[in-house]
Amino acid sequence: MKLAESECKKIMNKYRIPLPKELLAKKPGDAVKFAKKIGYPVVLKVDSENIVHKTETKTVMTNIRDEKELTEAFGKIIKNAKKHEPKARVNGVIVQEHVRGYETIVGGKIDPQFGPIILFGAGGIFTEVLRDTSIRVCPIEKEDAEEMIDEIKYSKILKGFRGEPPVKTKEIIDVLLKASRIMMKENVREMDINPLIVSRRGAKAVDVRIIK
Repeated sequence: MKLAESECKKIMNKYRIPLPKELLAKKPGDAVKFAKKIGYPVVLKVDSENIVHKTETKTVMTNIRDEKELTEAFGKIIKNAKKHEPKARVNGVIVQEHVRGYETIVGGKIDPQFGPIILFGAGGIFTEVLRDTSIRVCPIEKEDAEEMIDEIKYSKILKGFRGEPPVKTKEIIDVLLKASRIMMKENVREMDINPLIVSRRGAKAVDVRIIK
């Protein structure tokens, strides 16, 4: 069973995995009020268990800078969702703060041989392009998480490259440990936190997909 993103975020909250400021809006007016509260730019994306790939279905829109753009984007997202999956259950549109940093992925699944496993690597569009990941069998300890970060090539970027400040690897480790506990305790078949955006300010789970 695929969970809607709002349901996935409830699990993230349960394990205190940091999330961006966001609101599930049923109407454009609610979305506008929240965007004004947290400040532009914002991201809008559909909340539906029937729509997994938001980029391909054009049900996510980024860098929305004002009320006019937001209102138009809200309508387009709902329209595109219904066009892609006429019978989709659409819970609303998530309004989310725009988070800046490096994109990583924390994933998990049930391996037929080893049971629950966890993955860390370069995220976002780099997930499929670079295939730069590290894998461990759950449960993991702090030392395992540290090794997972060190093993990927992308870690050179995360630890500071050409004068850029390093990200808070401590918070990545914290998310990996919590994700391992989710795989052990929540009866999850597949999980993707992609991207987990990391920076010198911390880490935030921007997009989450869970299948039970």
